[in-house]
Amino acid sequence: MEREEIRRYVNEYCKLRDIQFAAYELYARKHGLTAKELFVLDIIWFAPEGCLQSDICERLSATKQTISAIIKKFLKLGYLTLREGEKDRRNKVIHLTDIGIKYTEPIIPPAAKAEIDAMSELSETDIRELVRLTTLFSNEMQSRFDKIKEGSL
Repeated sequence: MEREEIRRYVNEYCKLRDIQFAAYELYARKHGLTAKELFVLDIIWFAPEGCLQSDICERLSATKQTISAIIKKFLKLGYLTLREGEKDRRNKVIHLTDIGIKYTEPIIPPAAKAEIDAMSELSETDIRELVRLTTLFSNEMQSRFDKIKEGSL
């Protein structure tokens, strides 16, 4: 395939990715959140045993500073609590407080349902293919961008 044709597909894919991200961003804004804050709450919601800040950073490919600022905001609002980790006391395990659960419950479960409902419109074969191809493309993109950072592209 020629580069110009590939460029058209890249643009088409980017538009689709942007539509998805805009859906999250608009939904988050309806609740006075940024998309990144929404994603942090989602991760914590689906980790009833708690999670580490480093896990959130890794999952969202976000810096420690970005996630720390979000965690501090939610701590200040009383939505989160930090507890010492059982294995390593330096690692603080993040949990939703009762106030945090009450705040998050009308936001995260409906969003998760919307995602599941949207994906359930696809066949099982299409779902597997979507995940397979997105994984391949995402890994290749990450690798290529890492090479740019290293100056070897």
